[in-house]
Amino acid sequence: MASGHGHSAREGGSAGEARPGRRRTPAEEARTLVCSTTVGYLATLGEDGAPWCSLVVYGPTADGDPVLLVSTMAEHGRNLAHDPRASLALNDPSAPGDPLDRPRITLAGRVVRPQGARAEEALDAHVAAIPGARLYAGWDDFTLWVLEVQRVRWIGGFAVMETISPADYSAAEPDPTAPVAAGSVAHLNADHADVLLAMARELAGARGAVSAICTGLDRYGIDLSCTGAGESAAARVAFDEPLSAAADVRGATVMLAKRARELQARAAG
Repeated sequence: MASGHGHSAREGGSAGEARPGRRRTPAEEARTLVCSTTVGYLATLGEDGAPWCSLVVYGPTADGDPVLLVSTMAEHGRNLAHDPRASLALNDPSAPGDPLDRPRITLAGRVVRPQGARAEEALDAHVAAIPGARLYAGWDDFTLWVLEVQRVRWIGGFAVMETISPADYSAAEPDPTAPVAAGSVAHLNADHADVLLAMARELAGARGAVSAICTGLDRYGIDLSCTGAGESAAARVAFDEPLSAAADVRGATVMLAKRARELQARAAG
């Protein structure tokens, strides 16, 4: 995940400048995180009511419900057969810094054993995320479960959190740029420091900036950290339109760079 929810350095913009624009909603953040990792911590209840937490792998359905394939040899597998109530906690393992300041979510609900065509769809969703799972999917001790999400708690970082309704969660789209966001951020910082500074000054209104780095990228825009006069501030520049595919990132950033350069040249002339 490469996006933040802080305020931009400026909320307006003059003619020809990119607007800070929208950010991913908490529901979009949650769906993106669910689709960006395959590992989570599953909480179940034993026959005596005692809680049990296990490391599991999963694959999400089109609606974002995690699909689990677990053995009854595992304690959590036996627990699910006894009591369908469960929750799955996920975090962003790629995010730097304090683990408690990283994006994370908890999905809570009840597991069901899908039947018929739904079982095939669920297995396909799991195998898409965990390709090797098809080898043991037919073993007698393995059971396919779908965690039907009834509650979502999203935490975006320190003091940034929200409870998301199941309807909003299932309706939200995962960010298609998430798979390439980290690489794109690294590329911009390594090879295009001058472009980022031009964006900060001309598109984000950080006129006093002497340097800028990219701190995040999502389908709606780019986050910057601008430094000047010994201080730093966050800023954001929006893409012209929300991006619909990872392949759109390069073209969209090139357009922002071109606009920033044009404004820079106009100001200098």
